[in-house]
Amino acid sequence: MSFNYSMDAYVKRLYGEAAQRRSGRPEEGTEAWREALLGGLRQALGRLPDEDAASPLEPVLLETKDYGDFVMERVAYSTIPSVTVPVLVLKPKDGEGPWPAVIACHGHGNGQLDAVGMDPEEALLDQPGIHNRFAVELVKRGLLVVIPEIMGFGLRRITEEMRKKPHLSSCATLSSHLLMQGSTLAGIRVYEARRAIDYLQSRNDVDSQRVGIIGFSGGGLVAAYTAALDDRISAAVLTGWTNTFEGSILSVTHCIDNYLPGILNEAEQQELVGLIAPRPLFVEAGEGDRLFPVEHVRKAAAYLEGVYERMGAGGQFGLDVFPGGHEISGRISFDWLADRLFR
Repeated sequence: MSFNYSMDAYVKRLYGEAAQRRSGRPEEGTEAWREALLGGLRQALGRLPDEDAASPLEPVLLETKDYGDFVMERVAYSTIPSVTVPVLVLKPKDGEGPWPAVIACHGHGNGQLDAVGMDPEEALLDQPGIHNRFAVELVKRGLLVVIPEIMGFGLRRITEEMRKKPHLSSCATLSSHLLMQGSTLAGIRVYEARRAIDYLQSRNDVDSQRVGIIGFSGGGLVAAYTAALDDRISAAVLTGWTNTFEGSILSVTHCIDNYLPGILNEAEQQELVGLIAPRPLFVEAGEGDRLFPVEHVRKAAAYLEGVYERMGAGGQFGLDVFPGGHEISGRISFDWLADRLFR
């Protein structure tokens, strides 16, 4: 009798079994396909606050600063009872609106300040970092940009963890509590992103029919699933995230906030992203990104191109693989998003 203590074959079999369970679904691009995948995504995201009894946002303007190229408002609003979200709003200097708007979903790091390239005192940094000051680049293109602090980062961390580990997230602690309640951190983050749409629709200086979303890394997950679930999103940019589960979070060590219970029984990652179709979608990836390897980006993009073609929207999907790593480029995607929202 031979013994094999390695778990490699076991996890490979698990993935294959999940793929088998996904077989026999409706044809891709059809309404039946869309409804089946949406149902699976909602279930995997877990228990969410009751949308019909949502907490009033009650937004409060805390401060306004002029940064030369744009005006920045600091706002706070409530998404869930006892939960307050700090929000940065970047407004163009030209005109009074209403402007097309974008929800900017930052990745892991220092929270919403990374999207603007600021230090904790809200001064612009000399080096923008991997987020490439993407929110500023978008407001310069005439878009109003709202940057909610994503739960688990920046000011929205567990107090003791902020004190002991000032540069780390609270993703693990929050995920642990939520999973024990039948919820997920990804689900709550998506819920809050949808409340950001509610907030934008409440502003007189926003064209509520032209709301886009952009997300980087973990913020890409939030942006993708928000756009999939909410048709109020007119166009989406996903950077440093679009891939396959098999090639990324099942092959490379990632934060627990990426994982959804049972999602592989319903879909691979690229199929969930396909729910955004036929609305405009742009995928951006660094060819040297080790967290989301480029060969699986190309595999996902080929699938998405097929979905868009079958839905008669081939011109609405775009891809840019740029020289770089796990970072935002924006060399094409920034202008692409502005163009789609100003049409």
